[in-house]
Amino acid sequence: MDTNLGSFKVPPASLSVFPGLFIMVLAPMYDHAILPFARKITRTETEITHIQRIRTWLVLSIVAMAVAALVEIKRKKTALIHGLTDSMEPLPITFLWVALQYLFLGSADLFTLAGMMEFFFTEAPWNMRSLATALSWASLAMGYYSSTVLESAMMDVDSSADGCSAA
Repeated sequence: MDTNLGSFKVPPASLSVFPGLFIMVLAPMYDHAILPFARKITRTETEITHIQRIRTWLVLSIVAMAVAALVEIKRKKTALIHGLTDSMEPLPITFLWVALQYLFLGSADLFTLAGMMEFFFTEAPWNMRSLATALSWASLAMGYYSSTVLESAMMDVDSSADGCSAA
């Protein structure tokens, strides 16, 4: 993908900064727009329950994965159209397509992280809060690791099925 943003070349490894940026942008909106709106709809002071936050996280994660699949389809079609399947040349599509899925992942993380912290500090016993937080972060790390393993395996299967290298 073309990683140029005007005259600035964005390093591909820095794309992982997008979820954090989206969280920083969305967090104030979450506090000042989403929660008051939820308070009006639910007519409660607690805004959104922990289960509703988990549901929102799951829906946003599903949307993010669907967007990622659509972007990958677009990327592969572009590579085929331009004959760049075995080339190391960047594809003539912008890397900002990837940022779209990061928008949904950042939104999902916002609901999850805010909900988890609130849950741990309202429902967990005082002496278990640190452990619960640490275990949640460990489970998140294992999820990221598992995702990497699955993605690597799928890229190996895909490249051997297509007869092309992963670009």
